[in-house]
Amino acid sequence: MSIVTEIGSRAKKAAFELYTLETRMKNDVLDSISKELLANVPEILAANQIDVNSSRQAGISDDLLDRLMLNEKRICQAVEGIKKVIDLDDPVGEMIEGRRLHNGLMLNKVRVPIGVIGIIYEARPNVTVDASVLCLKSGNAIILRGSSNILNTNKVIVNVMRSAIAGVGLNPDAIILLDSPDRALVNELMQCREYLDLLIPRGGNDLIRNVVNNSTVPVIETGIGNCHVYVDEYADLEMALKILVNAKVSRCSVCNAAESLLVHRRVADEFMPSAIDALIRNGVEIFGCERTAVYDKRVKPASEDDYYREYLALKISVMVVDSLKAAIEHINKYGSHHSDAIVTGNYQNACEFTMKVDSAAVYVNASTRFTDGFEYGFGAEIGISTQRLHARGPMGLKELTTTKFVLYGDGQVRE
Repeated sequence: MSIVTEIGSRAKKAAFELYTLETRMKNDVLDSISKELLANVPEILAANQIDVNSSRQAGISDDLLDRLMLNEKRICQAVEGIKKVIDLDDPVGEMIEGRRLHNGLMLNKVRVPIGVIGIIYEARPNVTVDASVLCLKSGNAIILRGSSNILNTNKVIVNVMRSAIAGVGLNPDAIILLDSPDRALVNELMQCREYLDLLIPRGGNDLIRNVVNNSTVPVIETGIGNCHVYVDEYADLEMALKILVNAKVSRCSVCNAAESLLVHRRVADEFMPSAIDALIRNGVEIFGCERTAVYDKRVKPASEDDYYREYLALKISVMVVDSLKAAIEHINKYGSHHSDAIVTGNYQNACEFTMKVDSAAVYVNASTRFTDGFEYGFGAEIGISTQRLHARGPMGLKELTTTKFVLYGDGQVRE
């Protein structure tokens, strides 16, 4: 039996045990995990420091290092996220629909766990906690496969969580880490239909495309974040500048950071100089169209690829556009259907933008940085789906359930 088959079998067994677990017991498990994480902060940070040092020596950029780096504050934030999940309603068992059929059968449609969920992800060890907690609360077992550059961190975190689960008398195989760096095992995981019910990739475009194209297990695609801020001709330009800087600079290495700025030509003369200066003062490298470059010699020429790019760094592409229609067409062509924002004081333009921009999250007069499970009140998210099936946007507890029909009769038989 291969490693993947063996852990898949164990996870499936644990999933059956979780399927009917009472909410009170789930919350006890999550409470135990939160306490154990806090009790083991020094050990977690020591393991993370090994990963950070190794990644730095391997030449990983500072922006990507930030994604894999933990500190006490970030661990405490993860624990606060667990407490928020505890406070959320358990979706399992929720009746979505109930009615009596013409033949007297009583039909109920209820939420149930999906089963065993696999997640393949890069860099961010907070995902290890967030994904595991959401799966437990929604009654699912989880198989985690993080990138090799956070392997030491993940081993400690998963061991802590498994110990907490066992400590309350449940099967610790509700959470399993595929801890081998062998990439062949990732391909095997993608073919493990016998035990996996769903696979979720989180990371760069190459990882996501590989999983989507090669998995025989059903996949929910969590896309890259090529997010846009469009400054409309009716924008409050002071507000627009504040939103732009926050969306690009507050944390540039995350998928909800802005990667592209579009500015209507009628406000470009007034807005562009201050926007370019603010971005450059914050260390942002600007790649702009010819009409952008006339405002500042520090603007570098943008290629076609720049408008498709998720930089995950202090870089941004910029274009002056002639109309709202042109901005919408640009976003739908070059964007990743993740999160896009318009800054405008015109109600009709706001409505047109929200209706026609084909993204999982569309904002009016707000930063794209709010696309996040915590900000949406989900406690955390297992990923941000950019596809159109089953789930879209930040995926919380309900998105980790499916449904089944339960029918009650009194002897009905079909003619």
